[in-house]
Amino acid sequence: MTEAIGKVVEKLTDADLASGGGKLFAGGRLRRLRLRLGLTQARMADDLGVSASYLNLLERNQRPLTAAVLLRLAGTYDLDIRELTGGDSDRQAADLVRLLERHAPAPVGRAEAREFTDQHPAIAAALLKLGDQAGSAGPAAEAPPPPLAAVRAHLLERANHFPALDGHAEELADQLRMSGQSLDAAIRERLRARHGLVVRLLPLDVMPDRLRRLDLHGRQVHLSEALDGASRTFQLAVQLADLEARALIDAEIAAAAPALAPAGAVAERLLRLNLANYWAGALMMPYGRFHAAAEQLGYDLELLQARFSAGFEQVAHRLTTLQRPGARGIPFMMIRADRAGQVSKRLSAAPLPFAREGGRCPLWVLYEAFAQPGRILTQVAEDEDGTRIFTIARTVRPQVTPWGAERPSFAIALACALDHAAGLVYAAGADLAALRAVPVGPSCNACLRRQCRQRSAPPDGAALRLDPLGRGLTPYEF
Repeated sequence: MTEAIGKVVEKLTDADLASGGGKLFAGGRLRRLRLRLGLTQARMADDLGVSASYLNLLERNQRPLTAAVLLRLAGTYDLDIRELTGGDSDRQAADLVRLLERHAPAPVGRAEAREFTDQHPAIAAALLKLGDQAGSAGPAAEAPPPPLAAVRAHLLERANHFPALDGHAEELADQLRMSGQSLDAAIRERLRARHGLVVRLLPLDVMPDRLRRLDLHGRQVHLSEALDGASRTFQLAVQLADLEARALIDAEIAAAAPALAPAGAVAERLLRLNLANYWAGALMMPYGRFHAAAEQLGYDLELLQARFSAGFEQVAHRLTTLQRPGARGIPFMMIRADRAGQVSKRLSAAPLPFAREGGRCPLWVLYEAFAQPGRILTQVAEDEDGTRIFTIARTVRPQVTPWGAERPSFAIALACALDHAAGLVYAAGADLAALRAVPVGPSCNACLRRQCRQRSAPPDGAALRLDPLGRGLTPYEF
């Protein structure tokens, strides 16, 4: 392991090589947790009963994270300890193995890579950065991150949970509920009475390329008739977010500005849209009532749809946000993809497989859903690192499509770590440990499984091994 990594380490600066030794170094994850909670080092140190200087050393990976501190973190912040002890290291180790497979003379085992990333996270991060730059002209030519990737990374950094938006939307939802009207009617009345806006439903031929439009001159909100009932309520809630939650959204964008700056102004606009959608979902499915219902119903998505007059995708999206201290839900990941494996939505409350990238494996149940439209399918899958996830998948239809037009088709995957699946109605009565796990990967060009019969291409950078005397399970042996 040392010899293999040494080939690449020679390129690093002394600053990159600064890292301590020990069993569990989770400084980056600890710092992200603190920032997510909006705490200063002094405040978190006081909460944990340690000195601010010691917490600083922990965050800089100059001291290992002890069991005592882990327990205090869990007890003080209602924390899932796996946020600090796994996930990121697993992903980082897998990425490191792929990098060394391409550049190191000897193979490196995943256990060795995991041990290295735990002990030397700064060096591992620097190695992976060098690997990313290797295909370009060098650091000076490194392209800025695409806006969508930057926003997705920020949402994952925040575990897709924004307490201020949740609290504001929940308070307003309680007020609207007191009117005795349906939520849709209550939002329409609030738009009229407080903002002087009238809602009009317009024919598809009048709004052929828009689902919602604000007509400031006519003081109207136009909705397309192509939207179903849940989608109409959601679009009105998004419009209300711009009017009544703007200050909160502005504050979230200001806090994210340093991370989004390299991706440009488009990233900020994308985040604004995501946060408005988040607030709208929180208004339709207020945190307290929705979390309680999810726990009571075993996370039955269709019953949650009925109870909150929401769509399947809206419910799946909302389930990824339930990370309030003291009332946490199962930390889900959600991916929406089309038949070609193109991912159009990626949200996660935990660093699960495919939370950052990937999810285009044809063996994953997400793609089987297209063969059985409208049915909920389940699967236990295992990624290359041995992480097992439980996935719920179903197709969805975004909006009504007129006869003769192309009908968009997407499938939703909602996944959680296997040890959380016992709380799901979809796993009731199943011996999860005994179920066969389907081996999946991120995509063929990034997967190192050698004997996959579904393989359509070799991994990027792999040397093909061609046997003139025979053929293996796949023509792409490497």
